[in-house]
Amino acid sequence: MSTEQHVESPADAGAAEFRSGFVAIVGRPNVGKSTLLNALVGQKLSIVTPRPQTTRHRILGIVNLPAAQIAFVDTPGLHRGEPRALNRAMNRAAASALEDADLCVFVVEALRWTRADGFVLERIARSKRPAIAVVNKVDSVRPKTRLLPYLAELGKRHEFLELVPVSALRSDNLDALKGAIARHLPVAPPMFPPDEVTDRSDRFRIAETIREKLTMELNQEVPYGIAVEVERMAEEVEGQVAVDAVIWVDREGQKPIVIGAGGDRLKRIGRAARLELNRLLGRRLHLTLWVKVRQNWADNARSLKQLGLE
Repeated sequence: MSTEQHVESPADAGAAEFRSGFVAIVGRPNVGKSTLLNALVGQKLSIVTPRPQTTRHRILGIVNLPAAQIAFVDTPGLHRGEPRALNRAMNRAAASALEDADLCVFVVEALRWTRADGFVLERIARSKRPAIAVVNKVDSVRPKTRLLPYLAELGKRHEFLELVPVSALRSDNLDALKGAIARHLPVAPPMFPPDEVTDRSDRFRIAETIREKLTMELNQEVPYGIAVEVERMAEEVEGQVAVDAVIWVDREGQKPIVIGAGGDRLKRIGRAARLELNRLLGRRLHLTLWVKVRQNWADNARSLKQLGLE
C-alpha cells in the first residue's frame, strides 16, 4: 500500500502567511498625514493644504502587496484645544480610528518634537496599540547624520516596533515603510477586493476637493467656518456629470468674502475644483456652486451630523 505525503508548496506557504489589517495614521495637525496616505496609495484620496486641521474625516486608503493588504485610515490631527463642536468631533474620529486599528503609524516631523506630538503619543500609549514611528520630511534635513540623534531620542519615548524615516512629499522610502507595516499585521485574508482603493464615494471626493480649493484661495480668511455639501449629481449628455454643491459659511459677513468681487473668487474656486476632479475621477463635470449661510454650524451637533462630520 502506498501513502502520499503532502509537501507544502511555496504558494501554500504564501497563502498561509498572508497578512491584512487596519492601520491608523495618527499625529498632530499639519505633520503630513494626508500627504503620506496619498503617497502610499499612489493617488489623491485626502485633500492637502498648508492649513492645520484640513482633514476632518476618517479616510480609508487600501494598499495591496503580494503578501499583504494594508487598509490605511487617515485621521484628523489629534489636538488638545477643543473650542468648537467640530474640533471635538474631529478628535473623536481620530481617537476612534486609533482604537479600531490593528496597528498605528505615528507621524512626526524630522528634527521637531512639540507638546502636541507628546499629546498624541500619550493617546497611543493609552490605546495600547502597537506602533511604528514614521519620521516625515527627511528631505529637508541636511546633512542626514543629524537624523541619528533624533531617531535615538524618539526611540526612547515609546516602545515602537520600528522607526522609519520617509519623505511623503518625494515618496522616499515608502516601500520600506509598507514592508515594515506588513510584517506586523495579523495573519488574515484580504478584507477588500483587489480593485478597491477607498470606501469614500465620488460625492464625498467632490465635496472635499471643492473645500480644498476654498481653503487654498481664502488662505487666512474663513476656512474653518466653511463646509461643502453636494446636493445633486446627475448624468448629462455624452457622459458629463452635473454637480450642484453648496458652500456653507457660518456668518453672513463671510458670504461676500467667498463669492468675491463680481463673483470672481467663486469662479476661480469652481474652475480649479472642476479641472482637478475631471482628472481624479476621469469624467467631465459641470460644477455649479452656491454660497449659503448656516449660523454657527461648527458648534451645532445637528448641522455636523447633516454634513457628515459626526
